[in-house]
Amino acid sequence: MCSMPLLGILPTQYDDTCSGSSLTSPMNRVKEDGEVYLSDEWADSQMPVDGTEGCLRAFTQLKRQYPQMKVILSVGGGGKGSENFAKVARSPPAVEIFIRSARALVDQFELDGIDVDWEHPSDTQQGLDYIYLLAQLRTVLPAPQYVLTSALPAGEWALKHINLAVAQQYVDVFMVMCYDFSGPWVDRTGHQAQLYTPTKPHNDAASTSCQSAVLYFMSQGVHAKKLLLGVPAYGRSFVGAEHVDQPYSASGGEDGVFDYSELPRPGAKEVVDDTVGAAYCVSSDDGFVSYDNTRTVEQKAKFVTSLGLGGLFYWHIAGDKRGADSLLETGYNTLHEL
Repeated sequence: MCSMPLLGILPTQYDDTCSGSSLTSPMNRVKEDGEVYLSDEWADSQMPVDGTEGCLRAFTQLKRQYPQMKVILSVGGGGKGSENFAKVARSPPAVEIFIRSARALVDQFELDGIDVDWEHPSDTQQGLDYIYLLAQLRTVLPAPQYVLTSALPAGEWALKHINLAVAQQYVDVFMVMCYDFSGPWVDRTGHQAQLYTPTKPHNDAASTSCQSAVLYFMSQGVHAKKLLLGVPAYGRSFVGAEHVDQPYSASGGEDGVFDYSELPRPGAKEVVDDTVGAAYCVSSDDGFVSYDNTRTVEQKAKFVTSLGLGGLFYWHIAGDKRGADSLLETGYNTLHEL
């Protein structure tokens, strides 16, 4: 297990990997004409960090100490991060600007590749355009010299628009975002990152799980080794609820989210539902909070090994704990002891 680098996302808003051998810098965006640009140029390229300028150079200089590590630039993200992808991918001239500007950033900062985080192609034509974009990007980032990855949702409702068997020809791995299954967009509480689908899902959101996502990818012909299973280092809060399948009144934390380092909440008892592979806690102030802990990450790591998947990744390392309670260390240790 873990025969290839395992990817993750790290701050400016960054995260890390189960192996520590590969890092991605997210939230870099695409202009309407296709140009890839650094959305926080000060943090990424100018801010003094560890004796150099910018977080990107700080990451790449770590390769002197860890020569197997890969540093990858992630482009896109949720919300506005992906707003121009559909328009750009539909236009060959814009795609040309995209791939040339992406390669220029790779060369400028001595990076190892690009992660395409288009969230997400929403119809068949966009699915075709997504594959075209990947294919063209691969021409300027040839394997094995460069790494090309893509982050995709876990739900079949999004994945159905993409011919995944064809798309896999151009990427080294898919980073399957196995989190945010439930949140403030649903009317009843649910586990936000459950490993298994419950026997009787209480709504459509509860039908999605890590297992359902992985099995869908594989049913479409994607090789298991090209799948990385995403783990959230945060929990989602449903104030006024105590369990799944309940109404709630609000969301606690910042935008309904608590970092894993803040969980369980003060005075709350932590519970693990092993049947679905999900942890949660309940408090009077913050209600039902759904998240992953070391026990569920151990379950997920064993699931990864049992199916021969590529590994785990985490969003994001700043939310993790240290030592024995670290999700990242738990995943790494479990993957390597089997």
